[in-house]
Amino acid sequence: QVQLVESGGGLVQAGGSLTLSCVASGNIFSVNALAWWRQAPGKQREWVASITRGDNTYYSDSVKGRFTISRDNNKNTVYLQMNSLKPEDTANYYCKIFGPNIRDYWGQGTQVTVSS
Repeated sequence: QVQLVESGGGLVQAGGSLTLSCVASGNIFSVNALAWWRQAPGKQREWVASITRGDNTYYSDSVKGRFTISRDNNKNTVYLQMNSLKPEDTANYYCKIFGPNIRDYWGQGTQVTVSS
């Protein structure tokens, strides 16, 4: 059974930075892609960033240039470095592991609150 556990959320002022981490159990981490999604109250969950097994990265327009996704296969961990945070970045952030031969697995989320 694959489990994902996010951490690193918190309260930060606008313009500040946070780094989220997501640790995965199981042995499927290195061969699959990972992503961060977020969901603000009353809104649909939206995609934030992805990283492939080959370390290609992709970002939504709303975070491009401010957020950086990375992975450490030795630690089964994916990170989201978030800089220049804005109040509109406030949301619950989820990590997901996905691939052609597995179903999607989600973590439980970590809350990020950006004050103005």
